[in-house]
Amino acid sequence: MKIVYLGDLVGRSGRKIVAEKLPEIQEKLKPDAIIVNGENAAAGFGITEKIAKELFDLGIAVISTGNHVWDQKDTKRYINTEPRMIRPINYPEGAPGKGSVIVEDNRGRGILVINVMGRIFMDPLDDPFKAVEIELKKHQLGATVKFILVDIHAEATSEKMAMGQFLDGQVSLVVGTHSHIPTADAQIFDGGTAYQTDAGMCGDYNSVIGMDKVEPINRFTKKIRGDRYSPALGDGTLCGVFVQTDDSTGLATHIEPIRLGARLIENFPSI
Repeated sequence: MKIVYLGDLVGRSGRKIVAEKLPEIQEKLKPDAIIVNGENAAAGFGITEKIAKELFDLGIAVISTGNHVWDQKDTKRYINTEPRMIRPINYPEGAPGKGSVIVEDNRGRGILVINVMGRIFMDPLDDPFKAVEIELKKHQLGATVKFILVDIHAEATSEKMAMGQFLDGQVSLVVGTHSHIPTADAQIFDGGTAYQTDAGMCGDYNSVIGMDKVEPINRFTKKIRGDRYSPALGDGTLCGVFVQTDDSTGLATHIEPIRLGARLIENFPSI
């Protein structure tokens, strides 16, 4: 199975570059599913029903989120009606929506996507390791589902890597989001789980992690809040990862970063 995962989609620039590059990705890589983290899609803060529907219309199979999931007022209602948009699974019981979903590719093979949020320098949610462990007891990689993806939305690289090692051999891919910077550590662990600490963002990299430069620099240098953060609106770059697995086991045989667009050195998977 071949899966493409795209990192945090930030504002209009992120939406635009994804719409522009998806046809090329679909044509050349022929992925069985494309999954995206959309928590910054609406002007950098949250995601709306309208934007989510636009992404699904482009062929996105699942939208994961993170700490900005509730920033738009209609999300709490919409996420209860659209199972393909998920929030971190370790939110306390009673939170709107679900933390995981199974979708099928065009051959009927099940793809389980789990969204989880770290706790270091983040909101103090329930134990992310225990939450994922409980969910995985319901499924069997290579049997009941053919691919398991875990999006860990976290600040600390150590927490992301600990999650990857904790799940090695149990899932197909553990990929980090939230930092908006693509890391250079794409690898396959000893047990067969593909891993990258952060997928990077889809957005304008002539920025401060996707935001217009002026206000972040002002806050760092003067320690004074001025205007609200707003997303940079220049040409975007698409960042993500491509993973191929063995259908009989669901474990990874290949992982490679994807970088396409205006700013970063491009990389298109060679497979």
